Amino acid sequence: MLRASFTGSSYVGVFARATNDCLLVRSDADADTVADMAAELDVDPVPTTVGGSGTVGALAVGNESGLLVSGRATDREIDAIEEATDLPVTELPGRINAAGNVVLANDYGAYVHPDLNREAVQAVKSALDVPVERGDLADVRTVGTAAVATNEGVLCHPKSREPELEAIEDVLDVRADIGTVNYGAPLVGSGLVANDAGYVVGTDTTGPELGRIEETLGYIEPQ
Repeated sequence: MLRASFTGSSYVGVFARATNDCLLVRSDADADTVADMAAELDVDPVPTTVGGSGTVGALAVGNESGLLVSGRATDREIDAIEEATDLPVTELPGRINAAGNVVLANDYGAYVHPDLNREAVQAVKSALDVPVERGDLADVRTVGTAAVATNEGVLCHPKSREPELEAIEDVLDVRADIGTVNYGAPLVGSGLVANDAGYVVGTDTTGPELGRIEETLGYIEPQ
């Protein structure tokens, strides 16, 4: 576990995105913070922008099969990410293309913004090589901001409904539960970066919130 912030912001999930293979992180982040995050997640860091923006966590998502980025990403950014990660990078087409915000994924499945069109859903399916279902969480359509998924569990917005949790469990093939970060913030995807090795959470996150994260994402055995 690591508590961290970017230039004073506890919303670490906006600025970084982890898979079990890499850590995409804004290119101007503090070097010591990036090194600590990479060590906690046991992956190599890849400083980058996406479409010229440092909100990398909002604009990228991935799993063992590949990475999906905003359609605004430049060829130079995509080439650099592919070279650094040895993973194929696909652009999410369409108007709703902030990939990290609108796609929740692990190695088994993806749960996506309910308004993604057929072309975009096919792009997610092809890039990540997983089944895809549309849906929302607690009336939040940007499901990547409302939850965080690993291959061990999914932590979801505290007002997520049981049918939504069941839908996520079905498509991502892991247990889902609710929680918060940063002293009660419901958009857990904005304040948490996680993979199977560990997690990085905003500095305002409380002890009870850490406990729920660790139990839900499989870092400790449920009581």
